[in-house]
Amino acid sequence: MMNEPSLPDSSFLDRPEILMYLFYPRRSRPMTETPGTRSFLSFSMEDGTNVDGVMHLAGRSAPNILLFHGNGEVAADYDEIGPLYTHMGINFSVVDYRGYGTSGGYPSYSSMIGDAHQILQQFVDLLEERGLDGPLFLMGRSLGSASALELAMRRPDPIIGLILESGFAQTYQLLVNLGVDPRLLDMSKEDMVSNLEKMKKVTRPVLIIHGDADEIIPVSDGLDLYRAARNEVKEILIVPGAGHNTLMLLGLEDYLEAIGSFVEKIGTP
Repeated sequence: MMNEPSLPDSSFLDRPEILMYLFYPRRSRPMTETPGTRSFLSFSMEDGTNVDGVMHLAGRSAPNILLFHGNGEVAADYDEIGPLYTHMGINFSVVDYRGYGTSGGYPSYSSMIGDAHQILQQFVDLLEERGLDGPLFLMGRSLGSASALELAMRRPDPIIGLILESGFAQTYQLLVNLGVDPRLLDMSKEDMVSNLEKMKKVTRPVLIIHGDADEIIPVSDGLDLYRAARNEVKEILIVPGAGHNTLMLLGLEDYLEAIGSFVEKIGTP
């Protein structure tokens, strides 16, 4: 059992005028399981809300990636991507947010961050229960980079590596770019939710993946996160011509090679 860290109050970002730009929840049908290759995940939060996901299984001793996905996505969207990871010998799990997929409740910034801690704890317990003893990597795509960085900073013990895809560096700047009125943002609290400030405290190896034509989160954010990473083992892949949602479309081979080699390098004893 991991010790529960003391979390700062980030509910100042939970105003409706902010959340309407930050979250675009989608529902999905209940997931079906394929014994031995694909299983349903459900995590119970402290208030009883269920947060669900899916695991694509490669093998008992395979490395594990836990992904916090991007906004507007659901875990079921990764049904065709999951087998690409298992083909590389990686167990690949994706978890939703409140209000997404089949998860209960409604999304907020503070619940997204708080839930991530509970999800990680329960996921580590689940790996042990299922006899999955491979190393654990966290991955965050776009919005999910906030959850992944939060955990990598505050709960590094079970994690051996961090992968960020199209991650943002400055949370406030992203919110303004998305349409939030900057007058709603308390500048004195910016560092509390800044991905860049969190990255400065991450001690694990890091892989950054970003498209150089990202129209939502500019490639400069990915470069800033890379520069801020403290571990001497840090890598970056910039995909030429790729936008926010076309990384795998335009650079699939390099994308998978970067992740596969990073996992193999860090996860091999």
